[in-house]
Amino acid sequence: MKNILFVCIENSNRSQMAQAFANIYGKGKVIAYSAGSRPSGKINPKAIAAMKELGYDLSAHQSKSIDDLPNEDFEYAITMGCGDACPYVRAKHRDDWDIPDPRDMNEDDFRKIRDIIGDKVKAIIEKIN
Repeated sequence: MKNILFVCIENSNRSQMAQAFANIYGKGKVIAYSAGSRPSGKINPKAIAAMKELGYDLSAHQSKSIDDLPNEDFEYAITMGCGDACPYVRAKHRDDWDIPDPRDMNEDDFRKIRDIIGDKVKAIIEKIN
């Protein structure tokens, strides 16, 4: 199985949802990780609610730092619009998805970001396999 890492700043919204979608779409194909360059220490309740609508329990996840990741090379490292705040991690392939942070968005706009992330994760999983 190939490993994939999703990185945003707080590891409370975008990268957490991306990891959840990778767990859904890549079950048995990938091992998904997420981390933040400056983790908030908690998962945004909006992200938990948005993923619960799709049947995924994000409340079991933890907000993590890049420093908490295993010391290994990743197949893919996907940053999510965090620019210079995203530190370097070892990866064979890299991509930056310029996705706005939905933290302060209303529920409808938050869902739109969730769905964009879901579509992008589905596409990368299909590309990997």
